[in-house]
Amino acid sequence: MLTLILLLAAIVGLLVVMRREAGALPALAVLAVTGLASLLAASAVLGVILLLGALAVAAAGLPALRSKWLTPRLFALFKKVSPRVSETERTALEAGTVAWDGELFTGRPDWERLLGYRDEGLTEQEQAFLDQQCSVAAGMCNAWEIARERADLPQELWDYLKREGFFGMIIPQAYGGLGFSAKAQSLVLQKLSVSETLMVTVGVPNSLGPGELLLKYGTEAQKDHYLPRLADGREIPCFGLTGPRAGSDATALPDTGVVCRQEIDGEEVLGLRLNFEKRWITLAPIASVVGLAFRLFDPDHLLGEETDRGITLALIPRDTAGMEIGRRHHPIGSPFLNGPIRGRDVFVPLDTIIGGPEMIGQGWRMLVECLSIGRCITLPSGATGTARYALGWSGGFARIRRQFNVPVAEMEGIQEPLARMAALAYISRAAVYQTANTIDHGEKPAVPSAILKSQLTEFQRQILGDAMDIHGGKAVTLGPRNYLGIGYSANPVAITVEGANIMTRNLMIFGQGAIRCHPYVLEELAAKDADDLRAFDRAFFGHAGLIFGNAARALTQGLGLGRADVPFDEVAAPYARDIARLSAGFGLCADAAMASLGSTLKQREMLSARLGDVLSNLYLASMTLKQWHEGDKVEGEAALLHYGCRFLLGRAEQALDELFDNLPSRVLGRLLRIVVMPAGRRWKRPQDDLTREIAQAVSRDTALRRYLLETTWQENDGSRDNPLAHYNALLATQERAEALYRQVQKAHAKGELPADALHPEQKVEAALEKGLISEEDAAFMREREAEVLELLSVDDFAYDAFVTDKSRVLWHTEEPSAMA
Repeated sequence: MLTLILLLAAIVGLLVVMRREAGALPALAVLAVTGLASLLAASAVLGVILLLGALAVAAAGLPALRSKWLTPRLFALFKKVSPRVSETERTALEAGTVAWDGELFTGRPDWERLLGYRDEGLTEQEQAFLDQQCSVAAGMCNAWEIARERADLPQELWDYLKREGFFGMIIPQAYGGLGFSAKAQSLVLQKLSVSETLMVTVGVPNSLGPGELLLKYGTEAQKDHYLPRLADGREIPCFGLTGPRAGSDATALPDTGVVCRQEIDGEEVLGLRLNFEKRWITLAPIASVVGLAFRLFDPDHLLGEETDRGITLALIPRDTAGMEIGRRHHPIGSPFLNGPIRGRDVFVPLDTIIGGPEMIGQGWRMLVECLSIGRCITLPSGATGTARYALGWSGGFARIRRQFNVPVAEMEGIQEPLARMAALAYISRAAVYQTANTIDHGEKPAVPSAILKSQLTEFQRQILGDAMDIHGGKAVTLGPRNYLGIGYSANPVAITVEGANIMTRNLMIFGQGAIRCHPYVLEELAAKDADDLRAFDRAFFGHAGLIFGNAARALTQGLGLGRADVPFDEVAAPYARDIARLSAGFGLCADAAMASLGSTLKQREMLSARLGDVLSNLYLASMTLKQWHEGDKVEGEAALLHYGCRFLLGRAEQALDELFDNLPSRVLGRLLRIVVMPAGRRWKRPQDDLTREIAQAVSRDTALRRYLLETTWQENDGSRDNPLAHYNALLATQERAEALYRQVQKAHAKGELPADALHPEQKVEAALEKGLISEEDAAFMREREAEVLELLSVDDFAYDAFVTDKSRVLWHTEEPSAMA
């Protein structure tokens, strides 16, 4: 019995030491004390084993001992197996900052750090702009008109956007811009997402483009000239990065610039001769100034000894000789202005380089640093805004659309996608807002930008698919009344641009995060590059301590022992504790994958993607908890929190499960499963009761629906009709209408109304004639049914309306005029 007690004491003591990452000395003490006690009072065999363990810990754990024999050998091995980091990769790794994403890699996330990013809200100016100018702009949009009749925004909307400073949200007020916070910029784009074209048109100049690049790197002369003109719309910018052979691998630019001299107006000028071909460039057809990325060469050494000067960025006026722009691409589903740019022997002076000659060769770093912020905001905000509008329309439609004598919102087949839409919209809102808040606190979130871009646009794809299913025939028939179909067909654009999701998930999230966010990997690689044995010793054995610590934390928390302390209420705390548990498991699995696969992990993209999925879901769940913690908690919101967190944590566990099944080493996979999930998976699909509760709330006029639809255009006060306003008005009187529907239908079923009174309007009139309802109720229902019928109606067109070449119309009848 004493032997068993001492063995358990050694195990528990080591687990405590490992969980706390207390180092070699406490572990040595535990083994030595229990070993001596066992040797003297219990089992000699156990005592010897424990003392031998103490010697091993001393030899490998005490710096004075290991530095003599172990560290040099490990350093030599590390140099052989560690992946080579190219200059391009290093630039990407060094861009941006590490915040909560780094905490999730530690396995012991410090929640106080996350909560330390206090949300100060919007300024009065920002809130007023969101309430007023954004509503006016949204009210000028109709998806069909923009996509099919104009292939552009209306002229009056272009004028309004320029006049009100929409293109200068990120430009400081000192240069004539609005100087908005990241949160305000995000909320503006969410509201403008009532139109995909409008959101993109406003979002791109405020994201990766000349404005942001000039702000961060431009010379004072460049800022003074361009920023005021960009802010008020006198200049419309675009940025040329991608081309026929440079898409996801943007560093493989075949576009070139050559340093040379050219005579201009009788004076020899030092400049660049550019040759380039770009495509997929948003706003290119109307841009007045073009940002351009190219590879710069100096074969005559006019600037220095180097020939290849690296990726460089320049800002070139539209009318520069040799540059050809003006044609258009046809983006799927959405006519936002996008097109190619070409240049042959375009000469520009050196002062067109953004930042001047000092920034030659710094283009890739400049782009990556700007992407770390812009990619967090534009497309994720657009996806979040789209989610809100789609949810608002779908909840309203599901309540007014009746089949089998009940609203389809009462059918569980509709409730399931409706609740899923609400949960994904809720998660998206929290993630994009809280990440923007960290930007306002000075962070430049590189890895979270990849998470938000890929995950939230995938949510958008799911939400729009669900919305189409709920609307049925209403949404598959295009025309001015169809508020959903154009946006649905445009969704692949968001999936593809600014880092295609398939690449972002498989290569970027974990590929970048494993080095950038890990507490020790970057230090180890830096020690290798500097050939610094002492620095490697500190980093490597710190890393080893982290591995043991994560193993201990994952195992004990998986068994329900030693739960993490979290600063949340009783609703959110269980999810925060499990994020901590899965964070430890994720950290352990990340290290196991890197150690077992080494540099080949880059090629094992499906494994990397699964690790990225774990990190992504833990990040989104964390942002959701922070939003709950700081929010006002409206009635019904707890159900959404439960649904969202269970959904995300279930996906994280699923990704780990698949990782264990697919690691090349089956022994390692089984061992990790035992340590990380000793009691199996905890999280299942959200329960049906939650689904029903959420679906009921978002299809009625409730506090939860109003909360989810905040910062959408909800008033019918624009020059274009607003379907969401109509749905909201109908839901406000839904209870009265449902009571009358039941009363009239019951009378019809009993034979008290004529059998041929089949339309709702006919039943209402028959019920009035029979004295079953009052004239007031009848008038109410007449007005309501007219509104409902309009919202359920779809458009029809002349037979040849969609034929661009009328000479090719194939008439199938002898009287074509009858088909007009």
